[in-house]
Amino acid sequence: MNALAATNRNFKLAARLLGLDSKLEKSLLIPFREIKVECTIPKDDGTLASFVGFRVQHDNARGPMKGGIRYHPEVDPDEVNALAQLMTWKTAVANIPYGGAKGGIGCDPGELSISELERLTRVFTQKIHDLIGVHTDVPAPDMGTNPQTMAWILDEYSKFHGYSPAVVTGKPTDLGGSLGRDAATGRGVLFATEALLHEHGKSIAGQRFVIQGFGNVGSWAAQLISENGGKVVAASDITGAVKNSKGLDIPSLLKHVKENRGVKGFHGGDPIDPSSILVEDCDILIPAALGGVINRENANDIKAKFIIEAANHPTDPEADEILAKKGVVILPDIFANSGGVTVSYFEWVQVFMYISANPFLLQSNLITFKGFMWDEEKVNHELKTYMTKGFKDVKAMCKTHNCDLRMGAFTLGVNRVARATVLRGWEA
Repeated sequence: MNALAATNRNFKLAARLLGLDSKLEKSLLIPFREIKVECTIPKDDGTLASFVGFRVQHDNARGPMKGGIRYHPEVDPDEVNALAQLMTWKTAVANIPYGGAKGGIGCDPGELSISELERLTRVFTQKIHDLIGVHTDVPAPDMGTNPQTMAWILDEYSKFHGYSPAVVTGKPTDLGGSLGRDAATGRGVLFATEALLHEHGKSIAGQRFVIQGFGNVGSWAAQLISENGGKVVAASDITGAVKNSKGLDIPSLLKHVKENRGVKGFHGGDPIDPSSILVEDCDILIPAALGGVINRENANDIKAKFIIEAANHPTDPEADEILAKKGVVILPDIFANSGGVTVSYFEWVQVFMYISANPFLLQSNLITFKGFMWDEEKVNHELKTYMTKGFKDVKAMCKTHNCDLRMGAFTLGVNRVARATVLRGWEA
């Protein structure tokens, strides 16, 4: 079952639990807009290359649509549709005033130079600039993109619409980005894990973790878990995997990854087959890479007692059923990895507040934001408040509908969007 089919299935199960009217259910499921564009750029060697870009805007009942832009070879319409829908429910679960969107370009960023990536980003922005906007659709980084990508989008968009620092989030702090945004998804994973373990009378300290995916989210989660007394016994990325039953030295691993662009070759543990990382012995498994990695082929072999979904849609429905029978507790993606979009909201609000207080600076492009933006301690404190409240809200829906955490999160998100849709008179 691909990501879109699985996401639609979970939505329909939640709609059934909520007793939604069939017309409203259909209205909530259909995307607001789907965009597909061709992006042709000159490469550094003078040849032309064409790439296909997508932006799916799923729902805006609760506010401007929000979602990342990813650069990855496997980007396709179904994946982007699924991720856009998940963003709608995720922002509702986090209880921030956004809807859902997602975008991407089918490319391998590792095979493009910095100048080629900039040209590609600017062409993509030119194709969609009239469909995104501060009050319409606010992009953010995702897999294969970063704050620099957002800076290029901001600059290109501003050529058409005037300087608009709130049109993207996850941008560099010098352009109005928020402190703590880079670590936000990984830190949110930490706070979500703490909330779940507390429910079971446990804490991070002393737990054995396996982290599949050591990019931005996985590496930050590993660092923060280690700092809080957790033991990361195995980690992997696209280059390889490494294991140490006594616990990996995370600061050393982070240094190695930075210097060697991957975990492969790290001498602080034994190399293992990356395909076995999900079934390594541990207490808590954190999939933090691509979707669909936990499936019927490997679910029976998973030894973890808890799975924290730092990636989007890492577990397919068949695996869900197998793991439920084994008593494995899964903290779903639309709650577990919502830290990033939550801090994106903080960033968006901070920029708006600054512009409201200093409107003349917007016209002169002199915005520096210094002395106004929240310090990192405040950002992290507010994030923990949102994540802790979010977990309580999910648990309340679990109790109301006698369901697992995934359906608790889906019913929470879908119900909030449905209520906003009805209140605005948008129901079919």
